[in-house]
Amino acid sequence: MGFVPRPLMIALILAVLAVLLGSALCSGSETALLSVPILRVRQLAQNSRPNSLALLSIRQKINRPIATIVVINNVFNIVGSIIVGRLATQVFGAAWLGVFSAILTFLIIVFAEIIPKTIGERFAEPISLAIALPLRFLTWLLSPFVWLIERVTLPLTGTKNVPAITEAEIQFLTRIGYQEGAIEDDEADMIARVFQLNDLTAGDLMTPRVIVTYIRSDLTLTETQPAIIASQHSRIVVIEEEIDRVAGTVLKTELLTAILGNREERLVSSLTRPVHFVPETIRADKLLKLFQETREHLMVVLDEYGGMAGVITLEDVLEVIIGEIVDETDRSVDLQRLARNKRVRLLKSRGLVEASAPTSPSGDL
Repeated sequence: MGFVPRPLMIALILAVLAVLLGSALCSGSETALLSVPILRVRQLAQNSRPNSLALLSIRQKINRPIATIVVINNVFNIVGSIIVGRLATQVFGAAWLGVFSAILTFLIIVFAEIIPKTIGERFAEPISLAIALPLRFLTWLLSPFVWLIERVTLPLTGTKNVPAITEAEIQFLTRIGYQEGAIEDDEADMIARVFQLNDLTAGDLMTPRVIVTYIRSDLTLTETQPAIIASQHSRIVVIEEEIDRVAGTVLKTELLTAILGNREERLVSSLTRPVHFVPETIRADKLLKLFQETREHLMVVLDEYGGMAGVITLEDVLEVIIGEIVDETDRSVDLQRLARNKRVRLLKSRGLVEASAPTSPSGDL
């Protein structure tokens, strides 16, 4: 190998250190950026600090910063390897170049890949905040190369945005929180119930028409007094000639007040309030928002033919989240089961079904 000039050896050592350090910074930075959850990044950005805001902008469009890191990393690896190879040839000669390359490869794997990525994953948040501003500047500086890389990789990566967190992940975190004691059992149960709103419809939650209490609008309070007193509901449906022609609703308290006030000859229509109609297919979450917007507590559910399928109340939707609500006036908890039983009895009395035949809770009579 002979005598090696000292400046040449120093240049080789510095070149090797530059390759290792540059590649290590790129590997650790990439791992740190991808290890910080986007929800945590959004939480950090609420303090409005420049590095937090820069990190948020990076994570919202991660392809460009990652492409920038890849470009810089390849510059260190490719250009640095060429320079190191030339210097190593001059220092050790061609005979020892293979041995030197093997040692350099080992050093890169350990000190430029494994260790930096481990550190980047373990200290992801402080590292990401530290590199956010410089990386955003480098991304702008290398924007032509980044744009070219985006155009080349677009057919493979696509443009579809991936959700930051999914429903399944939230439910999984809820279970973990409950198991570790961070969430109470009733809280975990309520969180799980909230997700059911998106899976249930008005047809699943409504009180079927066969057990809906209703009175005719053209009758007087005297004529409807027995039905009014017998009703266990605070709101009563008002119909015209038939049940599929709903005129509105009336408050039981207003009917009783009018009767006690010696106004028994008033028609039910004079106290009728407008009612909102919703289809059977409307989802429970949309229905809850509709209840809030209209400030109503009862709506009429229509079937696919425009007929009355049943009624649904705000309480019916809230019970999905908090469980069954029963007070001292409720004589039947499961109104849908009661409706099915009543329908079976009615159809059996007409000889239309067998005793064991399945029935629909919202079928027409």
